[in-house]
Parts: sequence; structure tokens; C-alpha cells
Amino acid sequence: MRAPITIVSARFEDLVAIGLEQLVSEDPNLDLVETSVELESLEKVLERRRPSVVLLNFGSLPNAAWVYQLHQSNPETRIVVLANRPTAAESNQLLSFGATACISKETQGRDIINAIHLASRGMRVLPRSTATVTDPAERFDYLPEADILTAREAEVLQLLQEGMTNAQIADSLTIGVETVRTHARNIYRKLGIKTRRDLASFARHPRPLQVG
Repeated sequence: MRAPITIVSARFEDLVAIGLEQLVSEDPNLDLVETSVELESLEKVLERRRPSVVLLNFGSLPNAAWVYQLHQSNPETRIVVLANRPTAAESNQLLSFGATACISKETQGRDIINAIHLASRGMRVLPRSTATVTDPAERFDYLPEADILTAREAEVLQLLQEGMTNAQIADSLTIGVETVRTHARNIYRKLGIKTRRDLASFARHPRPLQVG
């Protein structure tokens, strides 16, 4: 018999937390080993529990780069982020920074469970925009490897979010200014945004989430 997929859940709003616990308890292949973990304690819990999947609440994240740091510290744990109607840019950045899935809180329960199973196998998944899809296998889009930020692009992105100029980034990373511009163009294309203002509007100030 295959071992269950172990899950650690960060703190969510009460109704969302109760719903997630109920969903997981109904699936014999899932095991919620710890729940309602505060972000400041999450690193230690992941180190101790070494779960297959960690569930994060987008609204509680200090910024998207925090996901990158968590992924670097815990590369074997798949990160599933639940958000309230995440935009394509938000979802793509989270996946580029190391999340395996970004799911809307309004997603039906069975589809959230399906996404957790897919994420546990390393499949990067995004919610499909159409609500008319009936086949469970077609309810998610899969982000190709080519659309994931490289390690260098992730570094450049973090510095862009901190408000650095291209020249400052080039100096910080010891690369040419034109190389920074190339990385920036690739980042914008992969995230589906056009300007630094678009980037800052969601990366540095995540929108408050409502219970879905």
C-alpha cells in the first residue's frame, strides 16, 4: 500500500481551515500532520515533519519572494498556495519562485484535493479560467518548464521588487546592464506583466483574501 501524502498547513481563516481539514480527512491517501502553523514557525515544522506538501495562505505572505526562500530551504516539499482569485501574474510568479500549485479558494473541494495530488507528484498547476470544464483532468493548466524563472531571473526579480535600477542590479550581481535588461524582459514575459509598477502592485503588497 502506498504511503499517504503528508501535509502541513499554515494558518488560514477559520472557515477555510475547517474546510481544508474536512477535505483532507475524507481522502485516505492524504494525512494532515500539522495545521494552523504560523509563518514564523513554519521552517522548523517543515524541517521536523518533512511533509510531502505544505499549504500556504497567500494573504498572509509578506511577499512573493518569501516563497522562493521557503522553496530553497525545503526543496523536497511541494508548496501549494491558496489565494482569493489569483491573477495570472500572481500565479505565474509564485510558481516561478518555487510554488508547485496556485489555487483559488473558490475552487471546488474535489478539485483542490486533485491539485494537491498533482502537486505532490511535482506537477506545476494553475486553475483554468473557464468554469465550464467538467473533466477533472482538464480543470488545471500546467506551467511548462520554459515558463519558470531561472535562478538568475529570480535574483533579478527580487532586486527589481526592491526598487533597484538596472545599473544597481548589474553592480549587485556583477553582470552587465544589458544582461539585466534581457533578464527583465524575460521576467515580464513569463509573468505576463509589462512594467515595474505592475510587478510591485502585487509582489510587494499581496491583496487581502476573503473566505471563499
